[in-house]
Amino acid sequence: MGCHMCLAVPLRIVSIENLVATVDLHGVRTGVSLLLLPEKAEAGDYVLVHAGFALQKLDEEAAKETLDLLKEMAQGMEQETS
Repeated sequence: MGCHMCLAVPLRIVSIENLVATVDLHGVRTGVSLLLLPEKAEAGDYVLVHAGFALQKLDEEAAKETLDLLKEMAQGMEQETS
C-alpha cells in the first residue's frame, strides 16, 4: 500500500462574491469555495485551502510561516533531483 498525503495551502483572499473567494498566491489568482469555512472571512484574510475549499482562517503570521516552510521543502526537493 502506498503512502498518500493531502496538503492544504494558505492563500490570501482578494475579494468575495457570494460564497466564492478569489484568492492570490504570488500573483496567481483562483476561486475557492467558502462553503466549508466555519467563520466569516473578508478580503485580506488568509485561509487554508484544500481541493478548492477554504477550511480554516489563519492569521497572517501563521500563513506566512507555512508558506515559507512549503517554499523551503520545494527547494529541498529540487536540490535532491538535481
